[in-house]
Formats: sequence, C-alpha cells, structure tokens
Amino acid sequence: MSNFTTQAEQLDESLQLSLPPVAIGFADELPAGIPSYEDVAPAGCYFWQEASQKVFSTSAKDHELCAIGVHTHNLEGASAAQPVELMSALEAMQGLDYVREEEVAAIPVLPQPVRHTVYGPLADFPMDADVVLLFAHAQQSLILTEAAARVDEGVPPAMGRPACAVVPQVRNGGRAAMSLGCCGARAYLDALSDDIALWALPGEKLEAYCKEINGLAKSNGILTVFHERRREDVAAGKRPSVQESLDRLAG
Repeated sequence: MSNFTTQAEQLDESLQLSLPPVAIGFADELPAGIPSYEDVAPAGCYFWQEASQKVFSTSAKDHELCAIGVHTHNLEGASAAQPVELMSALEAMQGLDYVREEEVAAIPVLPQPVRHTVYGPLADFPMDADVVLLFAHAQQSLILTEAAARVDEGVPPAMGRPACAVVPQVRNGGRAAMSLGCCGARAYLDALSDDIALWALPGEKLEAYCKEINGLAKSNGILTVFHERRREDVAAGKRPSVQESLDRLAG
C-alpha cells in the first residue's frame, strides 16, 4: 500500500470527508500511463471535482475557457486569445468593483511556467503531489485549522476570490490555506455547496498534517462528548466541576 493510499485513508477516516482527497501535481514531462482529459471544462476549478473520481492530465488547452486559472497556474502554451480573455474578465470584474487593480497584483501565481497539471484521487496518485485538496465543512475545518496551526506554526489564511489562487498560495508558501471559493467556483462545482470550503495542503508536509489531524480528530471527539454531557447536567440544574464532568465521561 502506497503512502498516498494510507494518507488518503487516514484523512477520510479522521475527517469523514464527503469527497476523497484530491491531489495536484505539476510536470514538464508526464509519467507514462496518465490519460489526458477528454471533456470540456468550464473552468480550471472544475477539474478538482472530476479528480475525486479519476486520474488525468491537463495542459493549457484544457483550461482554455478559464483565463483566470490560466493566469494563476502560469500555464505554458496558452493560446493567443488568453491575454485578451484575461483582460476582458478583469475589466468586467473591476467594473463591478468585485476586484480592484491593486488586488489583482496580489493574487498568487505559480512562479514557473507549467506544462502539464495532473489531477486525481490522492489514494491513486501516480506522482509526487504538489498540493492536496480537501472539501470540508465547518466542523472538519475546525480540526484542519488546529492541525495546520501546529504543523505550520501559525494560523492558516482564509482566502476568497479567485478560488484557484489557493493552489499557488500553498505551492509557493509551503503552508496550508483555506479557500472560501469564489462565486465562479461555487457556480461550477456541485461539491462546493454553501456549507463547504476548500482546503489546500502542501504535498511535501502531508504526513505531518495527517498525524496531527488524526490525533486532533480523536481528541475533538472525546471533548465533544464531555461538553455535551456537561450541558445536559447544567440543563438539569447541576453545577458540575470539571473533575465531575471528567468522571462522568470516564464512566
């Protein structure tokens, strides 16, 4: 069993995820046997949902309909229309005061041109994972926040638009981040429902995250029961000490 398979199982068991963890890898040359994406994607973030089911590779042409994603991922070989598309998108967004000029300059971008991007379930991923994505609700995000704060020695950022910027943010900085998505990603992805956020973890530190997530999931579970029983006691007119509540938990 590969490390990725084990880590995917740990994440799923600890967090009870609705979708399997998704891995993303960047490559100049593709490993043998990875199929190319064969459909048409409305946006680059759409690949994340597809990747929960199968492994595939993409290049700039597969991202053709997503000028923002081509920009954030610095995709090599984009068509001549891409700069025009990007400018049109940004001008429209600025006209709505959705994004401002100084904010555009602050959007994370991968520093080196990317020829191929590989997506797939973490458990089946055939190469090094640069970034691992998790779709998580608030309770799962609580554990992820606590784990990331330990591994990264700091509170992870919560990002907004564009959702795809979380990938270069994490790849460039080597620290976990949460994305609340953007209106585009929430329109394109069924998995990104109103109660779900997206987490991105740097692949090189995945083992450390998994260890902390596993331990914190267990302790959160125990302490949840502690607080639930303490609430019951207070509602029944009692004023339990911490030790009395601990004794009840042990019983």
